[in-house]
Amino acid sequence: MKRSFFAAALAIMVLAGISCDRVPGAGEVKMTDSVDSLSYALGYLEGKEFEKMMNNYTPFDTLDLKKAARIFADVALKEAYIEQRTSQFGGFNAEVFKAAYINQVAYEKSYFDDSSADAYLNKVFTAHREAKNAQAKEDASKMSEDGAAFLAENAKRPEVTVLESGLQYEILKEGNGPKPKADSRIKCHYHGTLINGEVFDSSVDRGEPATFGVSQVIKGWTEALQLMPVGSKWKLYIPADLAYGDQGAGGKIGPGATLIFEVELLEIVK
Repeated sequence: MKRSFFAAALAIMVLAGISCDRVPGAGEVKMTDSVDSLSYALGYLEGKEFEKMMNNYTPFDTLDLKKAARIFADVALKEAYIEQRTSQFGGFNAEVFKAAYINQVAYEKSYFDDSSADAYLNKVFTAHREAKNAQAKEDASKMSEDGAAFLAENAKRPEVTVLESGLQYEILKEGNGPKPKADSRIKCHYHGTLINGEVFDSSVDRGEPATFGVSQVIKGWTEALQLMPVGSKWKLYIPADLAYGDQGAGGKIGPGATLIFEVELLEIVK
């Protein structure tokens, strides 16, 4: 598990800070759940890291830490940071984080020490990762079952050809040009959807065909392209094991997803 720190950016802002006695945001913090606790532990550790930088590097080694804490109190956390921490731990409380950071930097007060904060964060991180992995397996299983049922029903249609690999295709337009080889580069238009009709990628929508090597794409494409004469337009039904498998791809293609593509083979690129 990796931590990221605000130290350098905050230290630069400190140079323009104005000092006063009380630091806003400091004081007792009620932690009502594990999200509050992990947020406090993170704030404490990042506050400690900032202190180290302030003490070890000029020109920051003579600056008032209370001044730094006061400036931080007026700074809103970036949404990207909040999203990162939420994804990493399953939750994040920005206010508790800031209070912990300010308590440590301004007054060296905390409910944690280094070892207890690290231990708690590792515990929460590990539990969240295991829960995410379990959910991913469950999602993959469900998508695989849905995909298998879809392909089984689709295979009954007379216009659909089913290959030994499990790949299915439907000829929308038959071309009469040459067929690409495994080492060919081709230009094509395509429109990709999930079995529920959701579009995840489309050169057609972008208005610009794609060019790539026949062997540089998913297995289902590599197999189908070598069967397609130039000028053809086919509809491919690709099971997960010939696509992105249990890993999925990005946010739109989940683990175990069956994919549907309309592919128009425009040319073999010389």
